[in-house]
Amino acid sequence: MLAVATSRLVLGAQRDNLMMEFDYIIVGAGSAGCTVAARLSENGAFTVLLLEAGGSDRRLWIQMPIGYGMCFYNPSVNWMYQTEPERALDGRRGYWPRGKVLGGSSSINAMVYIRGQATDFEDWRNLGNPGWGWEDVLPYFKKIEDFSGGADPWRGTGGPLHVEDVSRDCHPLCAAYLRACEEIGLSRNNDFNGWRQDGVGHYQITMRGGFRMSAARAYLRPAMKRPNLRVETNAQATRVLLEARRATGIEYCQNGTRRNARARREVILAAGSINSPQLLQLSGVGPAAVLRGLGIEVVLESPAVGRNLQDHICIDHLYRSRVPTLNRELGTWRGRLCAGIRYALLRRGPLSLSVNQGGGFIRVRPGLARPNIQLYFSPLSYTRAGPGKRALMRPDPFPGFLLSAQPCRPTSRGYLEIRSGDPFAAPRIVPNSLSTEEDLREMLEGTKILRRLAGAPSLAAVIAEELQPGPKARSDQELLQDIRRRASTVFHPVSTCRMGPDPKENVVNHELKVHGLSGLRVIDASVFPTITSGNTNAPTIMLAEKGADLALADAVR
Repeated sequence: MLAVATSRLVLGAQRDNLMMEFDYIIVGAGSAGCTVAARLSENGAFTVLLLEAGGSDRRLWIQMPIGYGMCFYNPSVNWMYQTEPERALDGRRGYWPRGKVLGGSSSINAMVYIRGQATDFEDWRNLGNPGWGWEDVLPYFKKIEDFSGGADPWRGTGGPLHVEDVSRDCHPLCAAYLRACEEIGLSRNNDFNGWRQDGVGHYQITMRGGFRMSAARAYLRPAMKRPNLRVETNAQATRVLLEARRATGIEYCQNGTRRNARARREVILAAGSINSPQLLQLSGVGPAAVLRGLGIEVVLESPAVGRNLQDHICIDHLYRSRVPTLNRELGTWRGRLCAGIRYALLRRGPLSLSVNQGGGFIRVRPGLARPNIQLYFSPLSYTRAGPGKRALMRPDPFPGFLLSAQPCRPTSRGYLEIRSGDPFAAPRIVPNSLSTEEDLREMLEGTKILRRLAGAPSLAAVIAEELQPGPKARSDQELLQDIRRRASTVFHPVSTCRMGPDPKENVVNHELKVHGLSGLRVIDASVFPTITSGNTNAPTIMLAEKGADLALADAVR
């Protein structure tokens, strides 16, 4: 405690000089950063500074689960990135919302909680990353969880992150969807995070008591009471301070003022798959040709910084329904009023949920060792929404719903790079979506599964009309044209600071330390060796828990 008290005196004395010193400096208060900050400050032995470019998460549309639709196009909480035009997507630019707020993207996501398949992590280990196999990461998944379904050999309780089974509150149309899945031979699975991922069922979400359970709520808010943790909002990191290839601190801009903070032990980048590689490149760490072309001094040539970009691409099929859907409850003032009253009084109903209520993980052809397609069912439609928006509170005026499919492990690889030395300029993002024949084949297979589902008796009975792609799209070529015209990201970018043993191909080693530098780690989804099979928030928090342990282990050596 004496060390903490002394550090507090130093902080107070240095604040007026715009220089502060801490044991650890973490950049980014997203899913990973909140977790790492909470764990590194937990024992009181170390001082921690957490820098977040955005502001507070104390906003109605963040705390109310379905309010994330209001955050998708809100620059006060969202970086609102755009990709370069995509050749395979008819030259369209992708819209990539990323959280710019305490909690990061966990404050604006759809809250679906999916760990991934056990074999995903076996792949990580087999790529030269000891300590990252399934048996290694399962204890961390259990550690983070407070699962409403209770503990068992695969699930945890008592952890910071509450995971809710909301099957009893899902829209009644989900039952028709699940019956249709069984009618085409798909098996039921009541827990995609249990002993197997195969099958169809209801998605679990990160919610508790009717409020979103972001990483900020789960990890950061309790930790902010500690005197050894300092959280600075509206503080955008502009450069990693490097001396003799050692990270010594961070330069950042807060409310128009340039500041420096020094790190006695480590700088940890947890800014996500876009901002972590961007910050490394701005600091002179990255592909030499890119940096020199922009007049940036090359401190360390690291060719993989910003490379190996992976993401999930999804196709939606939209239907007009013969029976009521969430469009009725959310698409009229009367329905919204009733939903609002129910939420205010009981914290129940559609405002307390995600719209991704049903889905699953399936194998679309014989001989596959593991599921290769993820399915979604949403009991509402929003055909009028603009690019990047999710008009969840303004759905279509008629009853409608969505069926969706995405390949679990796409093989396309993209990249990102800074456009200039200006830290406030968005980087150039080139996803290269659907650039391999395998990805195109799996997207087409996913589309055909959606058609089979729509034709199953339980769904066929409630479908009045297929709106997209429409009945005229029948041949493989016509379905591929529809995919190119409408498929889009589901916001899971990873691997731009990939973990692996070869510094020429990867950015960090299996301890998440940046190759060629000391005092610097990257702990976020950018280090994933390969994308996981499903939504990426849960594995990001797992990785952050393990990354914090790695940092603490070094501190006591």
